[in-house]
Amino acid sequence: MNNAKIVIHGKQKLCGSVRISGAKNAALPELAASLLTADEVHFQSVPQVEDVKVMFHVLENLGAQGIFNADAVTIQVPTLKSAEIPNELGKTSRASILILGPLVARNGYAKVSRPGGCAIGDRKIDFHLQGLREMGVTIRETADHIIANADNGLQAIDYTFPNKTVTGAENLLMAAALAQGQTILRNCALEPEVGDLVDLLTAMGSHIHGKNTETLTITGQNRLNGARHTLIPDRIEMGTYVIAASLRGNNEVMIENAIPEYIDSLLSVLTEIGIEVSTWDDKITVRTRGPLCPVEVETLPYPGYPTDLQAQLTTLLTQADGVSKIKENIFNNRFQHAVELNKLGASIQVDRDVAFIKGKTPLSGRTIRATDLRASAALVLAGLMAEGQTVVENAYQLLRGYEDMPGKLRQLGANITLIHE
Repeated sequence: MNNAKIVIHGKQKLCGSVRISGAKNAALPELAASLLTADEVHFQSVPQVEDVKVMFHVLENLGAQGIFNADAVTIQVPTLKSAEIPNELGKTSRASILILGPLVARNGYAKVSRPGGCAIGDRKIDFHLQGLREMGVTIRETADHIIANADNGLQAIDYTFPNKTVTGAENLLMAAALAQGQTILRNCALEPEVGDLVDLLTAMGSHIHGKNTETLTITGQNRLNGARHTLIPDRIEMGTYVIAASLRGNNEVMIENAIPEYIDSLLSVLTEIGIEVSTWDDKITVRTRGPLCPVEVETLPYPGYPTDLQAQLTTLLTQADGVSKIKENIFNNRFQHAVELNKLGASIQVDRDVAFIKGKTPLSGRTIRATDLRASAALVLAGLMAEGQTVVENAYQLLRGYEDMPGKLRQLGANITLIHE
């Protein structure tokens, strides 16, 4: 799978409709939450992507019994057969850190490998560990592992996150569900995936107040029950296809199973650029006609412009008439795609956390390499615009987070093939 590559013949008009899958970044913490109960948990709209498959295997390694069938997952952890995550599993994604909170809450002990995932800069877990320590967890860190003990169970805390952290909020939220007393988490991330986890935990019997606000109050329970839960649509996949539909003139695409408000910040930017966007409750249509205008954008925590759509927007802005500017505020190494885009003919200069994109530049196909998940999507989008053949190597990165992106793009008229070597 690591040797997969994507071959694209560009300049094809995109039209038709595409359906958005369930959110990968909701699936990971919610599958981890199945550790909080001995009962069955049923999930619908689970994306079949590599990161989710890794999480499923991690849970099986811990003792979970489950079925991953199409987009449905049934999972149950009646007893734990292990409280340790092997390095080869944990280091392939950030699944391991999301296991830490629920595993130590249920078991009183957890040994997880340091999290892997995209090499896009510092992804500190200090706030996860700081919050767990305040709950009474003793944590020892080694070069490869995080070892947590809570012999007397977890205690409720009043904790303020020093900065916004999605996985940190999710981890402490899950741990607090089985803690003794009432936990208050302040300055929580507002991303929809956190709210979706609140919905799941509530269905499992947790008492949580403050959904979609910066302050979550959790009354710990002695036990949680099973539940049925349908994941929200993936807002980053949603935004990626909206950008794909914006790439060249005379495209007309409908994005289905969408929640437009999740990507309001992107839609506002696209309107400023000159893209015609229409929204309904669960659909978005994109039409392209005239020239594109340059813009200035900076990435921010939700509801600001998402860092996970920065690379894809960079690709689009190579075709704007003028100089655009993107400031990256979330990760400190997230312009690696600029080097690969420049190989195709783009004119992008990066100065620390700012990229200057000079358009409009014609792109010509050649072999390039994906460096991380969202960069891989940006390079695929570039291949759709480029003259001739583009080959994106290390396509495993794309498969980590996008369900059958080549197949969905072919539905829209793209000439794109996934090749396993």
